[in-house]
Amino acid sequence: MVMDSFFRLSVGKKIIMSLSGLFLIIFLLVHLSINFLTVLDSSGDLFNKAAEFMESNPVIFVTRFVLAAGFLFHILYGTWLTIDNKKLRPVPYAVSSKTNISWSSQNMWITGFIIFGFLILHLYNYFYKFTFTNLIESGQITKFDLVTGLFHYSNWPYTLIYLVWFIILGLHLNHALYSAFQTIGLSNQKWLVRLKYASGIYAIIITVGFSTISLYFFIKSFLE
Repeated sequence: MVMDSFFRLSVGKKIIMSLSGLFLIIFLLVHLSINFLTVLDSSGDLFNKAAEFMESNPVIFVTRFVLAAGFLFHILYGTWLTIDNKKLRPVPYAVSSKTNISWSSQNMWITGFIIFGFLILHLYNYFYKFTFTNLIESGQITKFDLVTGLFHYSNWPYTLIYLVWFIILGLHLNHALYSAFQTIGLSNQKWLVRLKYASGIYAIIITVGFSTISLYFFIKSFLE
């Protein structure tokens, strides 16, 4: 009963969304760190070894799925909350055109839905092929080749979609980190501005980081 009430309370919903959102924040940092190895070592050995270590180390292997599960829960729970709120308030409140509320904070579900849509494509291109095909085991292709190959200039539509997706993700994250800390009570007037800057910097790092990797291999394939 207590947990059920907590899930239904407005404050409880916000805390759950904030904590699950932190899974997304951590997951993306880890993901970016590993992917950046593809740029540091053009042979792919460094990335392949890191990927193998991630899969062979039981602690990291389980942690990766815990973070991914938290990421997925955040998206699904956010979708449920949005639908539930629309049922309770079918007619939206009138909002003044002069507001300090950012576009990203007003459209978190829209950006989240777009992120989820591309995530399905992303999981198919990487996780599905890593896990449910024999491309890697048969030696037909390495994980490095699979990760970087989609950014070949001949496959420019995918690269373009990928870049747009990370811009949208950046907008989502720009509000997410600040909002998460604020909701769980880790912000005050002294830290308010600092958290806003930290959230913006984090969003830029993720957006620019992943975009740089894709553009690097896109341009490299064009010059070769």
